[in-house]
Amino acid sequence: MTTTEQGVVALTGPATGWHRLRVARVQPLTDEAVALTLDLPDRLAGAFSHRPGQHVTVRHLLNGTEIRRSYSICPSPYGQRELRLVVKRLGPGGFAEYATTVLSAGDVLDIAPPTGGFGLVARPGAHHVMVAAGSGITPLLSMATAALQDDPRCRVSLVYINRTARSVLLADELVDLKDAHVDRFLPLYLLTRETREAEMLSGHIDTTRLPRLLRAVGAEPDGHAYFYLCGPWAMVTSLREALTQWGADPAWIRSEHFSLASRDPSPPVAEPRARTMRITASLGGRTTVAVMEDQDRVALDALLRDRPDIPYSCREGLCGSCRARVTHGAVTTGRQYVLGPGELAAGYTLACRARPQSDETGLDFDL
Repeated sequence: MTTTEQGVVALTGPATGWHRLRVARVQPLTDEAVALTLDLPDRLAGAFSHRPGQHVTVRHLLNGTEIRRSYSICPSPYGQRELRLVVKRLGPGGFAEYATTVLSAGDVLDIAPPTGGFGLVARPGAHHVMVAAGSGITPLLSMATAALQDDPRCRVSLVYINRTARSVLLADELVDLKDAHVDRFLPLYLLTRETREAEMLSGHIDTTRLPRLLRAVGAEPDGHAYFYLCGPWAMVTSLREALTQWGADPAWIRSEHFSLASRDPSPPVAEPRARTMRITASLGGRTTVAVMEDQDRVALDALLRDRPDIPYSCREGLCGSCRARVTHGAVTTGRQYVLGPGELAAGYTLACRARPQSDETGLDFDL
């Protein structure tokens, strides 16, 4: 998943190290999704302290192959010493199918600490307008809950897009949040494959329907509303453009998308190297030197040979788990969807997108 906004995006971390957490319960949410609740020992409370909107990486060995997936942390109704994730199956294979069909209480998962820059604007009394699609509700529910609890003057409006009523995730918890803040929380449910009594809430969201939905929640182009988008890449991209055309200040739009429309059409290509290129990586207070070889496309390829604990998940510049600061030397950062202009200017890169351009390059994953 990736987080973007105009200006500086402050990703937090580092998400280093792995911790084995026991599954306390697996709660079915829909035919395709479950909520995983993980026990969080007191000794790990600090390591897993997080802001609403952040995510963790899950590491799993499937048929002898290691896979990693990022999931937003969702509020747990059971207690503070638990970590709750929502996993939705999108197709056959992968961790999501395992989690929704095999995983059970008592099993153990490898989890990396929270990271990510998606979060609330710190503006007391603000109107937070959120648009989620499918499992994009998980970070937004966490953010909405925190905003309503911590700021008694704020309002939160949610447009939640799903195919059918049966596919709505965390429906009971959204109802509970509405009951607890009846005057300050307004959820609207838009279904794309079912006809609802209100025409405005049936069908896909588009540039025509969006302004009507915004008016319905009391948002105006010249108002003081902040916007948060979470869903597939295509939806988030189109809604960001539509909001800007409607008149929203681009600096007041934050977004996170959990999938790409397609793979990068021009990923880095491995090239023969005429000279030795070394990468000095600092992680967890320990320094390692790796050498780029001809088959290595990006810095992460070289680093993983010597430091398998280097944090990463998607390898497509999407989740931000492999964020590092360039301490010396130079890299080019290929297409990525996480770092904002401020962080790029400050020297940050993603190891899965970084191609060293100097004989000696330093990357610090602890900064």
